[in-house]
Amino acid sequence: MKQNPLVVLVVPAGSYRTTDFVDAARTLRVNLVVASDGDVPMSDLGRSRSMTIDCSRPEWSASRIAKLKPSPDAVIAADDGGVVTAALASNMLGISTNPLSAVASTRDKARMRGLLANADVRQPDFRLADPGQVAAAAATLGYPCVVKPKNLSASRGVIRVDSDVGAHQAEARIRAIVTDACGDADARLLVESFVPGPEVAVEGMLIGGSLTVLAILDKPDPLDGPFFEETMFVTPSRLDRDLQDEIVSLTEDAVLALGLVTGPIHAEVRCGRDGAALIEIAARSIGGLCGRALTFGLFGESLESVILRSALGMPGSGMDTAVAATGAFMVPIPDAGTLVSIGGVEEALAIEGITGFDQTIPNGRHVVPLPEGDRYLGFLFAQGHTSEDVERSLRTAHAGLDVRIREP
Repeated sequence: MKQNPLVVLVVPAGSYRTTDFVDAARTLRVNLVVASDGDVPMSDLGRSRSMTIDCSRPEWSASRIAKLKPSPDAVIAADDGGVVTAALASNMLGISTNPLSAVASTRDKARMRGLLANADVRQPDFRLADPGQVAAAAATLGYPCVVKPKNLSASRGVIRVDSDVGAHQAEARIRAIVTDACGDADARLLVESFVPGPEVAVEGMLIGGSLTVLAILDKPDPLDGPFFEETMFVTPSRLDRDLQDEIVSLTEDAVLALGLVTGPIHAEVRCGRDGAALIEIAARSIGGLCGRALTFGLFGESLESVILRSALGMPGSGMDTAVAATGAFMVPIPDAGTLVSIGGVEEALAIEGITGFDQTIPNGRHVVPLPEGDRYLGFLFAQGHTSEDVERSLRTAHAGLDVRIREP
């Protein structure tokens, strides 16, 4: 690998991830170009460069990236919105990457479901519903069901329904959300059987088609609906070893079914009565600022550093977690309105085990909760001797926060 290699980071406007990748690149002495379809604050960029792309036009954006001089050594997507652009640009540059068809399948939940079904990967039963047919599809599967758009992420527009009336109401609401996201309001929606039971996230790295699991993260708060706002990740998982092995095996099967071979993956798995079931898998690392809860190797290398090293084929300090137990709490938006303030932060930071808090929406901004919204107010982080210690610290800290929102 040449000295000071060049990496292009593809991020949508408003991504949480830019600063952490910039910091990792600086530490590794990697030159970074941030390619985004919106403004990136210069304070986040440091000495890195920026360029304008359009994530809704992946071919055009990839072509712009491929024409950069000097030629990039790697192209990485930080969020779902950039994975197709990054794969296309890598192909144009002759850089080893995931097949475009595999990456595209992670961006289309219906296509993903079909590929998983063809490979007999355990997942919820599902149907695709044309406009006005969600209730019929749900009734065929049997209630309760989960209705979701095919192309949105971060649980946006995902609603549990328990009756025909609820299905009709959810369909209207989801189609309005799709319209607001500049999607096709008449597109078919995905209707899935609801899988009761705990949910975990699997964070992994693919190298030559082989999966290395970086962490299995418990989600201690039940995700039973009607909306599916994630609030807490804690690792290591407290599930029994046999179930963890089943989760890893299921994720490997899903990776193979979709054809993913390289780079980070993030999977969501439900642990139901009949065993683990694959909910989703993405060709990128964990979203938001949750990656800050994971550090690796002797010196506590960041997740973003691990991703950069892997993309460039650089030797690393190892992928074993550096801290006994860690976790993150995503502070949800309780009501729509204008965020006035978040109080109690100093008291939260004084709680044993709490290592940090980042407010990600400035005071004075309009905020919208799920299922219409796709943001969090901020992120709390904790470390401890055990996962129980971490969960206790995060719950105590969150309970002390005073979120003030002025109604519209």
